[in-house]
Amino acid sequence: MKRSSFSPDRPTKGWLVRDDRVLASVEVAVGRVAKTWGLLGRDHIDGALVIEGCRSVHSFSMGFELDVAFLDGDGTVIRTLRLRRNRITLPVWQARSVLEAEAGAFGHWELKVGDVLEIRPVDEHP
Repeated sequence: MKRSSFSPDRPTKGWLVRDDRVLASVEVAVGRVAKTWGLLGRDHIDGALVIEGCRSVHSFSMGFELDVAFLDGDGTVIRTLRLRRNRITLPVWQARSVLEAEAGAFGHWELKVGDVLEIRPVDEHP
C-alpha cells in the first residue's frame, strides 16, 4: 500500500484515498500494541482502520459489525466481506494488510475488489 512514513508504535491518522478521491479518514495500526487492540473497546469508528502485516481478523467482543477488505502489498483490494460480531475470518494468504470499517461503509464508498487504495498522512491534502 502506498503510504508515507508512519510511526510503528501507535495508530496514526491519515486519509484513505482511491483515484485521488478521499473515501474516509483512516487510522493505521502498525505497531504490535496497536494491532492487538485494533477496534476492541469501541462502539463505532469514524472512517476506517488499516492493520499492517495482517491476513486475518476477528470480531470477538466487538460492538458492531465490520466491512473488511484484504489488501495486497500494492494496496489493491483482493477480497471484501461483511464480518458479523463474534466471528473470525479465514486467512487470506496474499494479503499484506486489512482495512476495517463499520458495516455499510464499503457500499457508501463503492469499494470493490480491484480498487487500489492509498493512505496519505493528514498533512498531505489529496
